[in-house]
Amino acid sequence: MSLLRTIRNIQQGGFKEWFRQMTYIGDAKYGKCVGKDQFGNKYFENLDWTKEIPGRHRWVDYSQDDFNASQVPPGWHSWLHHIRKLLPTEDPLMKAVTPPWQAEFHENLTGTRGQNQTYSTTAPKIRAWEPVVRARGAGAAGSKSDATQ
Repeated sequence: MSLLRTIRNIQQGGFKEWFRQMTYIGDAKYGKCVGKDQFGNKYFENLDWTKEIPGRHRWVDYSQDDFNASQVPPGWHSWLHHIRKLLPTEDPLMKAVTPPWQAEFHENLTGTRGQNQTYSTTAPKIRAWEPVVRARGAGAAGSKSDATQ
């Protein structure tokens, strides 16, 4: 990142926004907000090739501090990765193809408290070994009398 680009981004977005972007994504970006999804994530685009690196001109600003890529819905994912040219809110094909029975998108909760926990009602095929323990003193008295004989 050049010094000129850094100064330009501080002037356009302000020092606070520049510092937040450097903390979260490690790069200062400034562009037009093109949309927002149901999770509150904001999507940006900067088509000026002199100000933004080609191929990195679309990005997402996550609403949560603990973010991961599964928080981006499929429609926005296809826009971010240039699979679709139009925004998901404007693309007539995406609106027409979306079936009415399709479930609402949820992020992947693996590794969190909300993850799917399976419960099996069948008996396990292999059982763990459970040792049989005798009470103390019961075996010692018998072995002492055996040793004297």
